[in-house]
Amino acid sequence: MKKIKNILETNVLYTLIAIVIGFVIGALFLAVAGISPGAAYAKLIDGVFGRPKYLVWTMVYGSPLIFTGLSVAFSLRTGVFNIGAEGQFVVGSLAACAVGILVQAPPVIHALLCILAAALAGFLWSYLVGLMKVKRGIHEVLSYIMFNWIAFYLSNYMVNTELLHKEGDGEATKNVLDSARILFPEGILKVLDCSGANWGFLLAIITAVAMWIIIEKTTLGYRLKAVGFNKEAAKFGGINADKSILTALGISGALAGVGGAVQLLGMGARISQFAGQEGYGFQGITVALIAGSNPIGCIFSGIFYGAMKYGGSKLTMVGAPEEVIDIIMGCVIIFIAISQVFKALFKKTVKGKESK
Repeated sequence: MKKIKNILETNVLYTLIAIVIGFVIGALFLAVAGISPGAAYAKLIDGVFGRPKYLVWTMVYGSPLIFTGLSVAFSLRTGVFNIGAEGQFVVGSLAACAVGILVQAPPVIHALLCILAAALAGFLWSYLVGLMKVKRGIHEVLSYIMFNWIAFYLSNYMVNTELLHKEGDGEATKNVLDSARILFPEGILKVLDCSGANWGFLLAIITAVAMWIIIEKTTLGYRLKAVGFNKEAAKFGGINADKSILTALGISGALAGVGGAVQLLGMGARISQFAGQEGYGFQGITVALIAGSNPIGCIFSGIFYGAMKYGGSKLTMVGAPEEVIDIIMGCVIIFIAISQVFKALFKKTVKGKESK
């Protein structure tokens, strides 16, 4: 009975149940649309595991999602909700793009400068929201939503400036210089048979481990979590709550900004004018929730979401719409959100049996 109780108290079980339910509901929608769920899911699985290069592409797709997931997870662990990772991702990619085009430096140094610029841009973009929160009491969710749109239109404006715009027609920037790219060496790209394989995934893993250490093993992490659990109690204990909030939001923004740089320097190489929000920041919320706001868990949930995005792009081969992936992921989030209800019911049932 004790083992059952321990299992029921873990979030992993409920996450797995939510994922299974998401796939079941996705299958129902496919069946209603007259598409074989078996054929669609077989193509989805084959699109991820069918060839070694598909797995590499999955990690490439997952890398920026790990960063935006870490951004949201870090803020949640410290008591604030960073719904602005989308805007921070955009300004991060914009800063990296500007440095990648306008600055000339040796290959490795140039890439690092782009990443640092992206981190700084994301940090400042989020820090401004933090200042509005601690100085004027403006709720961060409202500010972040507005800042997402400001970042959206700022990027579209900058894309079309003479300084960054590509030569000729096309609503996009110039490509960043080759020295700014974070692609693997040509020989490794040929072996992997993946033109987009880059160092972003390794950087994401290192960052996730670093965030876990900061949160769980440092006094900084203790202070941030203390403010997140109970701001007033933290103040009573001598912790500067406002400073902790600003720090948490700044770090969270920097993580999303680096995600923008990784996507740009590893895959896109340039920024196109947006017709709508890119979505990486909002998808980061999904990654963080699936991971239970655990930085290490964000690695696996980011890979999972990357697999769904890359494998889902092949569903059209069997006549299934790619939007079914959004349905599945949406259902997963809904059931993760209400999983605490099931968790409480299971614990109550187990406790009732123990009392007998």
